[in-house]
Amino acid sequence: MKKFQKLLALFAVVVMLAGLMAACQSQEEEVGTPFTIGISNPFITSEYRTQMIDELIETNAEYMEKGLTNELVIESFNTDVAGQIEQIENLMNQGVDAILVNPGDAVALNSILEEAVQAGILVLSIDQEIEAEGVINVGHDQYEWAQISADWFAEKLQTGDVVLIEGFIGHPANELRMSAVYDAFEGYDINVLASESGFWDEATGQQVMSNFLAAYPNLNGYWTQDGMAIGALEAVIAANPDPAPLGVGEARVKFLKLWKEMLDANPDFETIAVANAPGVNSTALRIAVELLQGRELDESKLAGQFGYQIVIPIPVVITPENFDEMYNTYVVEGGFPDSYLMSGIMTEEEIQQFFVGD
Repeated sequence: MKKFQKLLALFAVVVMLAGLMAACQSQEEEVGTPFTIGISNPFITSEYRTQMIDELIETNAEYMEKGLTNELVIESFNTDVAGQIEQIENLMNQGVDAILVNPGDAVALNSILEEAVQAGILVLSIDQEIEAEGVINVGHDQYEWAQISADWFAEKLQTGDVVLIEGFIGHPANELRMSAVYDAFEGYDINVLASESGFWDEATGQQVMSNFLAAYPNLNGYWTQDGMAIGALEAVIAANPDPAPLGVGEARVKFLKLWKEMLDANPDFETIAVANAPGVNSTALRIAVELLQGRELDESKLAGQFGYQIVIPIPVVITPENFDEMYNTYVVEGGFPDSYLMSGIMTEEEIQQFFVGD
């Protein structure tokens, strides 16, 4: 009887210890959650940035429901480098666990971002690759992004006088894109008459293009990027040159409608639109949540000019060959608003490819 009581007592101790171990393990797994993620965005006067913030909030809501994150701490307004440094300092002072930064300069933020890393904050640079120690870059390959449309443009045009409408000169993405454009023009008899910044703004792009059309009435083509492409095509439609210069576009519903308008007037009209997906930022948020939970990146998947970028595939390229399909999907059947950019947010399952397996 005594032996049985001792065995029963021993069994109770084992059960208690097992329960304590399970409780401790559960507590360890939950340490740090919910996480607080901060957003630093220095530019808001574009539909891209508006959609970017909206999608970030929507994606973060998924993790809030799971108890993994708090509401985002968002620093988002038009500002210069000094103002963005202040954004990042504000996020650090609020004790965020991670910062997703869309940098407005290729090098000027490195010091403050490295300071954040040293303070134990996870930092991801989104859509613009920078060389700051400890910072993980996430985004499309901006050189490849521009190369797709620039190669198409150069092959179609072959020879002629062109103009370029850039984004913010000095911005990391713009510099990579323009490098790809000039590389694509090599080997062709393409003469760049002028290049001017449209500040990634549709209205400014339209004004710049109007000025170019007035200055160069025999213009053969133009290359531009993002929302400026909509403004540029609107300027072409208003000026109605004959023939119209060859140009490139943006993967946005409004541009698809302008494309259709041009096709209705001239069935031989051609252009191309490559998606610069705002959803890259939400994909980065998913990656951040995984990293905050202790996941390890698979370094064999890292690329980029500094060797520490998670390259997100470009989700959509619209060409004359698939235009009808895309127009039906987003305009006729989908009924998306004019401001909508073709996006693409990777799922939790899809981002597992970037991590070391369990």
